[in-house]
Amino acid sequence: MGSSSHEGTAALDKALDVLDAIGQAPQGLSQAELSARLQLPRTTLYRLLAALVARGLVRRDPLRRVYGLGLRCFEYARAAFAMPDLVAAAQLELRSLRDLTGETAYLCVLDGLESLLLERCDGAHSQRSASALGQRKPLHCTSQGKAMLGALPGPMRDALIKELPLTAQTPRTITDRRRLQAEVRLAASRGWAIDDEEIVPGVRCVGAPVVDGEGKVRGAISVAGPAFRLTHERLELLGPELVQAARRVGAQLQAARAEPAPGEAEVLEGERAFHGAYPRWSARRQRLLWADALAPAVHAWTAEGHDRVLGDTDGPIESLLLHARGALLVQAEGWRLLGGADAAPLPLSGTPRRRLLAACVREDGSLWACAAEGERWRVARLKPSGEFSGGWLLGEPVAALAWNAQGELVAAAPASGTLYRLEAGGPGGGVRRLATVPRASGKLSGLAVDAEGGVWSALREGWSVVRFGSDGGVDRVLGVPVPNPTDLAFGGPGLRQLFVTSARDGVPLETLANAPLSGRLFQLQPGVAGLPQHEVDWPVD
Repeated sequence: MGSSSHEGTAALDKALDVLDAIGQAPQGLSQAELSARLQLPRTTLYRLLAALVARGLVRRDPLRRVYGLGLRCFEYARAAFAMPDLVAAAQLELRSLRDLTGETAYLCVLDGLESLLLERCDGAHSQRSASALGQRKPLHCTSQGKAMLGALPGPMRDALIKELPLTAQTPRTITDRRRLQAEVRLAASRGWAIDDEEIVPGVRCVGAPVVDGEGKVRGAISVAGPAFRLTHERLELLGPELVQAARRVGAQLQAARAEPAPGEAEVLEGERAFHGAYPRWSARRQRLLWADALAPAVHAWTAEGHDRVLGDTDGPIESLLLHARGALLVQAEGWRLLGGADAAPLPLSGTPRRRLLAACVREDGSLWACAAEGERWRVARLKPSGEFSGGWLLGEPVAALAWNAQGELVAAAPASGTLYRLEAGGPGGGVRRLATVPRASGKLSGLAVDAEGGVWSALREGWSVVRFGSDGGVDRVLGVPVPNPTDLAFGGPGLRQLFVTSARDGVPLETLANAPLSGRLFQLQPGVAGLPQHEVDWPVD
């Protein structure tokens, strides 16, 4: 038994020596080169290679007749260093960065004193950065390495930098430890780092660290390309975009730990809408009202899981508001009141005759809306007479409004991807930019506010809903199985469910084939409670 065990261990050692030798030769090694390097008989080497090839750990190039590492080795590395959730969470952001820049986007993780490349999304140009998957790179001369170092706790960072062999890769490589410390501190303060032709001449790179909800550095994402396209000015613009993308990746990792089914949307029973919109949770009746804006009808979903049509109407629905007697429908031809079940909406007289782009109700029952005013757009309190009272003038239209717990009005402008925070009596008109969403991420569509100060919006054409923290940073992204989520609202027991409407109008047929649930109502478990929606306090006939 002892002899057999020893022979088995010896064979394993030889197989690992073969793997190690092949792994250190990116160009591959022939059987003769392996035999000479490892001093192994050709018959023994042949058996070892045959077994390794069969397991996918080694592959043979039939043209060059050399052996290289197989994809199975990379699969093991990915599982060991990244865990599947990191790669899955980063893939959408890598594609978005590629689309935003046209350059190659990468995902790396920290492995000892090196970074390990796990995922790549190739750029659109024929001349582009093309580092190989599984490739290791030094930390001191890469944007990913410096970004990860900058995100580490101070003592750990200092210990790593002290051990790094600062080998010069190009004339621009940083080889002075004090200069590297300064560069890493700069990366820590602004959240992103650059590689200015420090590892490959003529190639620049910008990267940001991926940090999960526990503050652990999980990796880094980056964009790399030729220096003539990635100028210093462009790197300065891309850095903040990388930071936001990395935050979204890290937020998904946080959600993955917090929820048993992270980012998974539950489709609710009911009909499909052409354009589902305006979800409103009625605390009075414990039900969710929502509308199909294009095949105009009002739906009611109850906590028992039933969804039914309360009534339909002529003409598109431009907004739906809660009222003590039911639902107020805002339409171009006039306002209507939908009261009891199965009753037709009643036309209302004395209601505003102006086009509203967005509307919401404040806690005191007052109605706030956005409408065009000359070449600008006013957001203000709307009186039953149709007059606006005070408010703010904006340079672009607003498609959604919501009040937060601090008494500020949050507004979403899809054209620019901007979230505004409108403060009463603030300097400069009280208009503040809270966040901006890159076009590649989708269009802001709908707003909901939670009790912790977070602002939620659906990302139309982005297949997701997103939460912005009080500082404007993205701290959570939850996927939905449809391209066009349109609006969202908190509801259910304790206002701890997030309802999301969706649309199927305007979705290409090939996309609909992969998103058959488009137009359905969904429910998410966001892990936070929302603020209630209120009824408009207007008299009706």
